[in-house]
Amino acid sequence: MDIRAVAANLEIVQQRIAAACAASGRLADAVRLVAVSKRIPDDLVVAACAAGQRDLGENRVQDAVARQMDLAPQLAAAGVDPETIRWHFIGHLQGNKAGRASGRFHLLHGVDSLKLAAKLARLAEEAGRREPVLLEVNISGEDQKHGFAPGAAVAAAAETAALPGLELRGFMGMARYGAADEETVAAFADLRRLAASAREITGLALPELSMGMSGDYEAAVGQGATVVRVGSAIFGPRG
Repeated sequence: MDIRAVAANLEIVQQRIAAACAASGRLADAVRLVAVSKRIPDDLVVAACAAGQRDLGENRVQDAVARQMDLAPQLAAAGVDPETIRWHFIGHLQGNKAGRASGRFHLLHGVDSLKLAAKLARLAEEAGRREPVLLEVNISGEDQKHGFAPGAAVAAAAETAALPGLELRGFMGMARYGAADEETVAAFADLRRLAASAREITGLALPELSMGMSGDYEAAVGQGATVVRVGSAIFGPRG
């Protein structure tokens, strides 16, 4: 993709988010756009940041750590302060990679087990900080997807909220790829209701609801998403 197309695509996505917010009676700034930069060439990622994008999502710890270092001088050369970039980890975090991920991200979207939550909490406590996390919920019910079963999500939120090293910010989920619109909306509505129940149980604000990707982010916004994770609609197909 031509780097000039990135800024144009980014603007289109932002406009569609704003329209979806308006249609559901929400303010446009209620939704944060995370540009999914995994496997995207550096020049395209830099172009998006130069056009104003500040939240980037990666799904492999080793790739994310390398990119954080490699992009810094390129961003600076493009007039973007690397310190203004907020990195999100949006993939499956293996327990043996928790140490490398700990403290490196604005938000960990995919905490999918109490064991992983406890390990992240311990690492954060040892470092004298709190790790912002989302619990991943398998709202599509697919075997290949990670995450808590919907029926276990609220109890998991209560247990996670009690871990002093974590800052539980909400839930993350993915609808089934290629699902009909009705199924997608229903899946996002289920996650919204689970988040509401978790707020009641924990007494926490749990302000973040991370759901929606390139093919369904408008439906997610309509169901209360506060974070959407969009890649191909901005950068084109991945190599």
